[in-house]
Amino acid sequence: MSSGTFVDRIDPFAKRSLKKKPKKSQGSSRYRNSADVELQVLPMLKDVPTSEQEDLFMRKLRQCCVGFDFMDPVADLKGKEIKRATLNELVDYITAGRGVLTEPVYPEVIKMISVNLFRTLPPSENPDFDPEEDDPTLEASWPHLQLVYEFFLRFLECSDFQPTVGKRVIDQKFVLQLLELFDSEDPRERDFLKTVLHRIYGKFLGLRAFIRKQINNIFLRFIYETEHFNGVGELLEILGSIINGFALPLKSEHKQFLVKVLLPLHKVKCLSLYHAQLAYCVVQFLEKDATLTEPVVKGLLKFWPKTCSQKEVMFLGEIEEILDVSEPSQFRKIQEPLFRQISRCVSSPHFQVAERALYFWNNEYIMSLIEENNQVIMPIMFPALYRISKEHWNQTIVALVYNVLKTFMEMNSQLFDELTASYKAERQREKKREKERDELWKKLSELEVSHKLKMESKKQYSK
Repeated sequence: MSSGTFVDRIDPFAKRSLKKKPKKSQGSSRYRNSADVELQVLPMLKDVPTSEQEDLFMRKLRQCCVGFDFMDPVADLKGKEIKRATLNELVDYITAGRGVLTEPVYPEVIKMISVNLFRTLPPSENPDFDPEEDDPTLEASWPHLQLVYEFFLRFLECSDFQPTVGKRVIDQKFVLQLLELFDSEDPRERDFLKTVLHRIYGKFLGLRAFIRKQINNIFLRFIYETEHFNGVGELLEILGSIINGFALPLKSEHKQFLVKVLLPLHKVKCLSLYHAQLAYCVVQFLEKDATLTEPVVKGLLKFWPKTCSQKEVMFLGEIEEILDVSEPSQFRKIQEPLFRQISRCVSSPHFQVAERALYFWNNEYIMSLIEENNQVIMPIMFPALYRISKEHWNQTIVALVYNVLKTFMEMNSQLFDELTASYKAERQREKKREKERDELWKKLSELEVSHKLKMESKKQYSK
C-alpha cells in the first residue's frame, strides 16, 4: 500500500498533522509567539460617547493581549506600534478618568496584565553571570512591558479601585506568579514589581500573610538550595516597609522570621548585592523590640565570614548600625563575645577590616557604651591593640590604634596601667618560655647528633 493511499484513509485532520511543522522559536519572555492576529486601529476612547466607552475600553484591553516577537526588531512594526499607542492611551484613560473601573472591567484588566507579564523567564545568556561585574540581560519586549506595568500601577492606585471587587481576580495564584517574576535579570522590571507588590500588600489585607509566607519560601530556597535569585534586594526593600508597620508586641512568627530567615541570609556568597536592604530590615526589628539585640548579634557572630574580607567589612558596618540603636542593658549582654570578635578584626592583616573595626571609636554613642563598660571591654581589646601598635605593617592602622589606646588611658588610667604592666609581664614570661623552648630543642638536636655518632661508631666496631 502506498503512503498516499494510507493518508487518504485516515482522518483528514490527522492528514494535516503529518505535514512537516515549521520550527517555533523557544517560548520565553524574549521569544514570544502570538496567533496571527492583525491589530486594527480602534477609535480613541475620548472620541466615543460615554455610554460606549466601557465596551471600547474592554476591546482595547483584549487587543493588548496580542504578543509580538521582539527578538526580530523589524517584525510586525505596524502591530507593535498600534499596541504601544493603545497601551499609552489606556494608561492616560485610567489615570484621568473617573468611573472608568466598572465591575466587568476588572477581569479584562487582570487578563491583559497576566497575558503580558506572566511568562517563563529565559535562562541567563551568561551562565557564569556575576551581578557585580556583568551587565544584566535586558528584557527585549520592554517597550510594551513597561507600559503594562505603568497601567497596572495606575489601576491599583486609581481612586475608583475597589479591593472587594479586585480580590476576586487578584488572588493567591496571581501573587505567586508575580513573585516568580522577581527573578528577572532586568532591574527595570524588578523596580516596577517592587512597587506593584507593595500596593497589593497595602490594599488586600487577606493576602498579607500569604505574601510574607511566599517571600519567606523564596528566601529559604535561595539560602539552602539555589543561592541564586535576582530579586532578593527588592523583596527585602518591601519587607523593610512591612516590618516598619508591624504592631507591638511583635508576633512570634515575625521574630522567627528574623532569626530563621533574615540572619541566615548573611551567609550567602553574594551578600553584597542586598546587604544594605538586609541590614535595614534587621535594624527595623531592633527598633521595634530591643530584646532582640542578643539573638541578632549572636546570630551575626555565628555567621561571621572567615575568609572574605569584603563581607567582614559589611558585617562590621551592620554591627555599628545595631549598636547605634541598642539599649545599654542589651549592650551588656553581648559586649564580651562581640568585642572578642572586634579584637580579632582589629588584628586582621587586611587593613580595611582593621580600619573598619577601629572606626567604632569614632562613634560617640558606641564610645559612651564602651566607657560605661570599660572594665569588661578594655581587658578584651588591650592585648591586640598593644601588639598591633608595635607590629602592624600599615601606618594608618598604627595611628588609629594609638588613638584608641589614648582614649582607653583617658577613660581609666589605673586599669590602663594595670593592663600595660600585665601585658609586659606576660610578654616577658612568653619570651622566657620561648627561650626555654629554644634551649630544649637545641639540647634535643645535640642528643640526636650524639646518638648518631654512637650508632656509627658501633657499626665501625662491629665490622
